[in-house]
Amino acid sequence: MIDLAFSMTDKKPEHSGPSTADIERDADPRIPLSPTMRDPRPRGMDAASIAESFALKMMYSIARNEYTATSLDTFHAVELSLRDRIIDRWFLTQDAYYRHDAKRVYYLSLEFLLGRSFRSNLLNLGVTAEYTEALKSMGFDLAQLEGEEPDAGLGNGGLGRLAACFLDSASTLALPFYGYGIRYEYGIFRQQIEEGRQIEGPDNWLRYGNPWEVARPDVFYPVKFYGRVDYLKDETGRDRLTWVDTQDVYAMAYDMPITGFRNDTVNSLRLWGAKSSREFDLAQFNAGEYVAAVEDKTKTENISKVLYPPDDRYAGRELRLKQQYFFVSATIQDVIRRFMKRLHHRWEDLPDKVAIQLNDTHPAVAIPELMRVLVDDQRVEWEDAWAITQRVFAYTNHTVLPEALEVWPTEIFQRLLPRHLQIIQEIDRRFRLAVSERNPGDYERVRRMAVIDDSGRSIRMTNLAIVGSHSVNGVAELHTQILKTTIFRDLHEFFPGRFNNKTNGITPRRWLLQCNPRLASLITSSIGEGWITDLDELRRLEVLVDDESFRGEWRAIKAANKTDFAHWAALQGIPIDPDTLFDCQVKRIHEYKRQLLNVLHVIALYNRIVNGRYDELPRTVIFAGKAAPSYQMAKLIIRLIHEVAAMVRSHPEARKLLNIVFIPNYGVSCAEKIFPATELSEQISTAGMEASGTGNMKACLNGAATIGTLDGANVEILREVGPENIFICGHTAEDIAVLRSSGYNAREWIDRDPQLQEVIATISEGEIERSHPGLFRPIVDGLLGQDPYFLCADFSSYLASHRLAERAYLDRDAWTRISIINTARMGLFSADRTMRQYASEIWSAIPVPVMLVPDKG
Repeated sequence: MIDLAFSMTDKKPEHSGPSTADIERDADPRIPLSPTMRDPRPRGMDAASIAESFALKMMYSIARNEYTATSLDTFHAVELSLRDRIIDRWFLTQDAYYRHDAKRVYYLSLEFLLGRSFRSNLLNLGVTAEYTEALKSMGFDLAQLEGEEPDAGLGNGGLGRLAACFLDSASTLALPFYGYGIRYEYGIFRQQIEEGRQIEGPDNWLRYGNPWEVARPDVFYPVKFYGRVDYLKDETGRDRLTWVDTQDVYAMAYDMPITGFRNDTVNSLRLWGAKSSREFDLAQFNAGEYVAAVEDKTKTENISKVLYPPDDRYAGRELRLKQQYFFVSATIQDVIRRFMKRLHHRWEDLPDKVAIQLNDTHPAVAIPELMRVLVDDQRVEWEDAWAITQRVFAYTNHTVLPEALEVWPTEIFQRLLPRHLQIIQEIDRRFRLAVSERNPGDYERVRRMAVIDDSGRSIRMTNLAIVGSHSVNGVAELHTQILKTTIFRDLHEFFPGRFNNKTNGITPRRWLLQCNPRLASLITSSIGEGWITDLDELRRLEVLVDDESFRGEWRAIKAANKTDFAHWAALQGIPIDPDTLFDCQVKRIHEYKRQLLNVLHVIALYNRIVNGRYDELPRTVIFAGKAAPSYQMAKLIIRLIHEVAAMVRSHPEARKLLNIVFIPNYGVSCAEKIFPATELSEQISTAGMEASGTGNMKACLNGAATIGTLDGANVEILREVGPENIFICGHTAEDIAVLRSSGYNAREWIDRDPQLQEVIATISEGEIERSHPGLFRPIVDGLLGQDPYFLCADFSSYLASHRLAERAYLDRDAWTRISIINTARMGLFSADRTMRQYASEIWSAIPVPVMLVPDKG
């Protein structure tokens, strides 16, 4: 009988990875490439040096001069001059990590929603003023030039933005930290709105290149797919397994520098691009088969083309799994290569030098991949390899939605990754035995906890991530509690101490210092700049709440930010009156996030106005967010938002008091304009369904008040800001669980609420129905039927909280106090705090500070 736990590959990969793979030193001391070659002097940080550097880049890197350069050329030359100064620090940082033999943290994520990097890098290096002066001396305006930079198309929503915040915080804390992901040629999609419909177009963000990245053609790893598992005897006569007849793809590295805030630390984000093992088939070309000659290259490189290919067909699902394994395999090879530089390291030392954090279940296949490398390639005994693997990996869960807990058919693994399926089956077999030994006769518990379901047809990737990691964390207190007491209760009881909470956070550098310079300046002039790296310092603002002059400055800044946003929206053809309440819900469009509940409130306001019952303040309701291309209900909600907006605009009285707008193509740069202007932040997900949310934190940090349910991080925001400074509505997670278990009937809630009846009738029988007969019937049927997200149950409470918010807003001083308190009490929600907790409680990673010594001449 062959023991699946012990096997090996038949041969070493032809390209097993470089010996000098990146910006870090490969050996210490090393033999220089040239005994006379020396490192150049660090680039000067004064305006004159920057102007000279810009001119050199324009001439010798861009190959343009003052007569031929475009605005984009100019911006790229500026970026490259800044990148030079970053690279000075990049070398310094990576060299320090090597010399200290530091434990490295590897953060695996399918998304890194970076936004634009130029302004962030200027702030972090502390050279904004110098660059502004240098460019001005040459007749350029920095603010205009930075508009040339596209948002990096490397993410979609909160998962990717969290990863980007963590990159920033890790560098600011000088942690040896590496992000790993995929270099998508196209982002999720570019959203356009045509007649109220979401239209998806390609987001070709790399069309003009990415000056921040450094291509590493020598960092080139083979990634295997398909094939079969064969049996053989090794040189000791032991039965082994080998993965043969594979189709190989190559992963090429592209590195982006991640700067810390004014500490000279520069970490790396390494992204993998797919390259074909066969660039061109000359025989086919010579035979006249011109398309077939490059077909292999085109198919292979699809792996890194698009973020989240549609998975409603088999080909799309297979491509998604290919993406996951592609970047995981390349990353594991890279991590092992870096670890093996130190010849004295043993495999049992791996967890002391390597921590791998899985950002959600997408990279969970890394667990069987590391097992394959240890057992097959390095011939480590299964028990030892499994102990090493568990100590290396930690897993962050980001969802409690059953449909989002990733499950893969074993059939697709059998076809695509046959050896990994065997390893997962062995993990499952051993784990089932362990559970059975501890719970004899409790087969139902074994079934619930297993990695592979009883039919043998499905692999539960979340269970695999939990079983194969030493730490499993939720991202808000409520979320973690739900994981421990409901969804993964059995696993929590089996692994006491493994589950823990790490409430998400945001970087204050981008989400206040960078995006809201007026408010940042006021705060710094009032309490100093310590808050930039210690957000708890914002508490010192509380003593200024009763200062009338300070409150006046605070209000003036919010008004100016609203005017700026209204001007920006007007350039896109979206009229907004800055003298209205800005009521904002900006996030991915999903039923559980309940943009529909917000729409129902808007319709209720409209009905009050047309019936002469509305005498409150004028309001602009701002929506933004993308719906997944195949998510028809979410796209229908976008359509309804636009139809309601048109209905309001067409009524002469309603349009004086109410405006509904949808900002298309929501992304980081758009968010940087919206949050400083936001006054009321909508965080109204069904309680128990949002893992954390970070948009709530960004809005509060910029002085917005929250109207929301007790879901995700809202629970902790309530505790921090106090009940008098937030507007809580809806049922709690416990209430929702009771409603669900007792047979929730939405019609009972509708029947006793005349206002809700009127709202539903406006959709099903009124002007909207007459304009588009039957179009919104699925929405109405959902409300009248199962109402799975409990909109009808929460409608009345939601409206009541809005009334409270309206009354508070009409008291100018009271609202300003609420705004100041929300900002002042956001210290808990800094990504720096989150990173420190990960580093000390999960990774056992310590900072390695660096300092660039200026050249003396």
